[in-house]
Amino acid sequence: MKTVPENLGFKDMAAFPLLEALLGRRSRRFFMGAEIPDGVFAYASKRSPLPLSELEKMLVVSACGGNTAWNNLIYRAKRYAPHISNYAGSAGGRTFPSAAGFHTSQTFFTDDDGVYMLDMRDAPSFGPMLQDGSLNLDAFVENVRKRVRRISQGRLKVPSEVPYTEAHNTWVFNKPSTLVVFPVGDLAQHVLLNICYMLQNGLVLHDDINGRPIPGIERFGDIVDVKSTWPITFMEQWSLSEITVELATSCYAGTLMLQAMGLGGWMFNGVDAFSVLGASGNPEVPGLGFRYDADERWPYPNPTGLEGVMEGYCPPHYPDMRSAVEALCERKFGPGGPYHPGTPGPWKDSRRVRSAAQAHDERFRECVAHQAQYLFDAFGKFPATVPSMFMIMYLQAHHLDPDFYDAFYEPGSYLRTHAMHMANWHPDAKE
Repeated sequence: MKTVPENLGFKDMAAFPLLEALLGRRSRRFFMGAEIPDGVFAYASKRSPLPLSELEKMLVVSACGGNTAWNNLIYRAKRYAPHISNYAGSAGGRTFPSAAGFHTSQTFFTDDDGVYMLDMRDAPSFGPMLQDGSLNLDAFVENVRKRVRRISQGRLKVPSEVPYTEAHNTWVFNKPSTLVVFPVGDLAQHVLLNICYMLQNGLVLHDDINGRPIPGIERFGDIVDVKSTWPITFMEQWSLSEITVELATSCYAGTLMLQAMGLGGWMFNGVDAFSVLGASGNPEVPGLGFRYDADERWPYPNPTGLEGVMEGYCPPHYPDMRSAVEALCERKFGPGGPYHPGTPGPWKDSRRVRSAAQAHDERFRECVAHQAQYLFDAFGKFPATVPSMFMIMYLQAHHLDPDFYDAFYEPGSYLRTHAMHMANWHPDAKE
């Protein structure tokens, strides 16, 4: 039985041109039931708030974080050819790219009914590509539906008021009837993967903050030139930049979907990320409820994860960094991982391709763990200078109120999909 109904809106969305989505993308913030109390845009909606339907919600979340079959991997690196590159953390591909296929983020979202996580980071392909290279959209959406996990009842407890929400978003963010999607990255794991990448390419860390080599690094001179270094601050800033791109492109994919579906909304970063994760310091604003630590050496609290939901690759979720390294290697080389011979793939001989990667041996793991443990011991957390868990971008989706745009804008302020959304997606709704 098909899970996607054959309504006019869905058909229009499936045929919507990419160029229209790109050129028609705008932040369209005013939703049905919204109000701007004063100023040049003072306006109170005459329409009742309308939550997204289950199908609409799944389509938006699918666009932000759905599995798109298998990761193609990276084919060759001159330093260790003929082995294929073994950087990736996940065997599956998603709707957004990740540096070297690390894929350390998870997709969270909230609406009137609850807070959820789309557990897709290590998901296998939802099904084979069709012969023309396309995806079965029905199966794609159903795969997202079955991997959604409810974390708590009711809307995310982050109020639309300063200091939790930027002043310009207090009238619109996280209001009843809206859907808010926010990917969260495990920056601890991302940094670990970059230390692995760095070591494979002949580099080790140097403590540029304290102006010294990593103590004891010289004993790894048999596998790497220990004088060839990468500063801690640069490596962690680079990792932060890479994961920011991952999170932002996730939300951007969702933004393009809004245009095709005729939904209002926009992507933004005007909400306090620490409060969303759970480090507001106010028990009335628990956010996602991630545990966090505080230290006088750090300018901000450090969220590390939510037990049983998304735990960072660092203490206290692992007893030490060596344990985190072992877990990382299990993710990469264990069953279901991108470099396990038994993991299926898109190739005619997937076992041969996946077996062509070189697993991290004991000496390699020891060197990675030695550097990571130094960071934790010297700075009190891992990573040393950036958060263990990181988020920056949000996507809000809602039903646009075209009356507001008709009142203040010249014609053309919204797309034909917006103009026809209610008739095509909600023909029985009373406006």
